[in-house]
Amino acid sequence: MAVTTKQMSLIVGSLGVLSFIFGVIAENKKPASGTPITGKDVVICKYPADPTVALGYLSFGFLAATTLAGGLSLFYPYKGKSIPVPALFQSTSFFIFFLIALGSTGLAATMLLWPTITEHKHLVSNVHYNLETTCPTAKTGLLGGGAFLALDAALFWLVSLMLADNAREDYLDDVKGSGGDGLTTEYDADDVIKGSA
Repeated sequence: MAVTTKQMSLIVGSLGVLSFIFGVIAENKKPASGTPITGKDVVICKYPADPTVALGYLSFGFLAATTLAGGLSLFYPYKGKSIPVPALFQSTSFFIFFLIALGSTGLAATMLLWPTITEHKHLVSNVHYNLETTCPTAKTGLLGGGAFLALDAALFWLVSLMLADNAREDYLDDVKGSGGDGLTTEYDADDVIKGSA
């Protein structure tokens, strides 16, 4: 079964929306701080059970899937017609949006992973020898910001897909027009008969 650009855009968009949703829920479920329990020369931080870490990793996972699908969608040979990669990058607008998609993906990944890993570290290393610890959690706002950037990244991958489709059509039209394998010439039967007579 051949994949179309419409199907690829639905996949990229759906994965981006899932990354956004999981990131926003992770931000909303994150506790403000833990409860310090003082022991002999230690403070043990008790954190409420929350799905922040799992949701943060899920959000990052869907962002990675969005990026993979977005990258594959740009270079996939639709209708069995592949074009050279440099032909795509001759389009300035495609090149710019491709770089923006990569940059926003990297920034979103950083903003999703940093608080998720920090929160995971706080949950695992909850025994502190500093008796004045306040049982901190990851910085507030980073997961939510990362979620919005993940959605932006998905949108930039979709714009890049549209521009790649335009560049692909332009390239194939140029190949047809320059006498490539796609050149077809139609003849009028009367002209052929007159010319041979």
